[in-house]
Amino acid sequence: MNFSDQKYQQLSLRIEITIIIFCAAPLLLLGFVLYGHFSQQYEAKIRENLRILAENRRGALDLFLGERTSQLFMLGNTSGLKQMTDEAFLGQAFEVMQQRSKSFLDLSIVDLAGNHLAYVGPYRSLLSGINYQNEDWFQAVKQNGEYISDIFLGFRNIPHFIIAVLVRGQATPYIVRATINSDILEEIVRGVQIGKTCDAFIINRDNVLQTRPRLGGEVMQHPSGPDFSQTPAMTVAMKVLNGREHLYAAVPLIHKDWVLVINEDPKEPLAPLLRAKYIVAFLCLGGLLLIIGVAVYAIRKLVQRLMVSERHQAASDALLLQSSKMAALGKMAAGIAHEINNPLAVIAEKAGWLKDLLREQDFDRTSDLEEFQDTVDKIEYHVARAKKITHRLLDFARRHEPLRENVDVNRVLEESIGFLENEAHFRNIQIHRQLDPHLPLVVSDTGQLQQVFLNIFDNAIDAVGKGGEITLTSRYLEKDGKVSITIADSGPGIPEEILKKIFDPFFTTKEVGKGTGLGLSITYSIIKKLGGEITVANKPGQGALFTIILPASEPIETTSGAADQ
Repeated sequence: MNFSDQKYQQLSLRIEITIIIFCAAPLLLLGFVLYGHFSQQYEAKIRENLRILAENRRGALDLFLGERTSQLFMLGNTSGLKQMTDEAFLGQAFEVMQQRSKSFLDLSIVDLAGNHLAYVGPYRSLLSGINYQNEDWFQAVKQNGEYISDIFLGFRNIPHFIIAVLVRGQATPYIVRATINSDILEEIVRGVQIGKTCDAFIINRDNVLQTRPRLGGEVMQHPSGPDFSQTPAMTVAMKVLNGREHLYAAVPLIHKDWVLVINEDPKEPLAPLLRAKYIVAFLCLGGLLLIIGVAVYAIRKLVQRLMVSERHQAASDALLLQSSKMAALGKMAAGIAHEINNPLAVIAEKAGWLKDLLREQDFDRTSDLEEFQDTVDKIEYHVARAKKITHRLLDFARRHEPLRENVDVNRVLEESIGFLENEAHFRNIQIHRQLDPHLPLVVSDTGQLQQVFLNIFDNAIDAVGKGGEITLTSRYLEKDGKVSITIADSGPGIPEEILKKIFDPFFTTKEVGKGTGLGLSITYSIIKKLGGEITVANKPGQGALFTIILPASEPIETTSGAADQ
């Protein structure tokens, strides 16, 4: 990874983190605020619902006790003691009362001395002849005029409670006493027990159960849980029982010093809130992941575009720089070639003059004649070789602006090889030519095409190292009307994972300082501008293979002036 890639990765990471923070933070804050507000409102609503439920049930209980007490007062005040002690009359009155509500288990008339005067109910034999003078309820009703007892065993030895009223409007005051069906009281209380965990019961001021709780406990025992027996008014509170939170509502009754207690597990009514919590968390998480995904995707795409744009710009700049360098090099090469050509011409002329002298003068008898002739031949040979090199320099330097001309690909290949042939020979690299002699011309630019071949040849020589081979092949693809040039080397090849990156700007597998990563990128750009194609592949076990496809030439029309010349 080069410095430029690291720079863009760091830039991408910083932008991603910034966008995620500025987008995710408001989303999370909004989620927490909404959930917190909703949670407070929902919990307040649950408490309010529990309070209303307790108020309503307290009203039902007070109504029940008040109606039973009023029934007894009405019965006593509308009938005299003589009628009330008539058990036939009392039985008829009891039946009428039972028709309206089966709340009474029995009915009895007691005088102020505590004696039973009359009784209607199932416990006649048990209660016959009993005196209530010493019973708490008897003293309370004489003192207060009416009395509702707690649950007690009494003479029956079974839990029950009574309502007794003192009738004073007659000549002889007396007490009307009735046993109340506690099952009806429990039914009223059980009406509160909604859900699976809700419980309700009544306690007295000594924290003794007056009704049987749904979730455990017996009448006339202490309930498990907090003590609400001294609650003065409506109370709604969260209490911990057995390590778990419970929501309690406690409210005292009006007609009796009892307290109605409702116990609710908050998890049940709060289940919708918990579901809402998970939904909010899921939505926030989903929104956060969506923001992160979109941000990362968009930013990386943007950064990739910036990277590609910068690389293209750098490649263009490098290409312009290279073109400028090549133009300068071309001018310098042309100047050098012209300067060298002059002394070469003189040397060639003098060498010819020496050869003429050897032929014209009488040097046949000289023993060194053969050596002189060999020296002159070598001078002419190396002069010709030097002229050939300067000729290549001049061809290379002629023009570097893109041209559209008919180009002999084989000739350009041979000239390009000539520049690097000495280095190949030094490394003991064999260069094999398989060039089609009937290859048609291509419409291209000689200088730029030569630059392409030089780049590929140079890479091939570096890849082969020493003692390898480079094979050049040219052939005509008659079906497509194109010319194919392949350059294959016997090097190690190109790893598959970097084949797709080989033409990217600044991508190089060479050591730091030994390559710019622009050679093949510029090569690719030149071939594309020339209307051709270039591909790279690995020959199985034989190194890399570069293939260049160029369109074959059509005859280029020349002006009449040019034809005349």
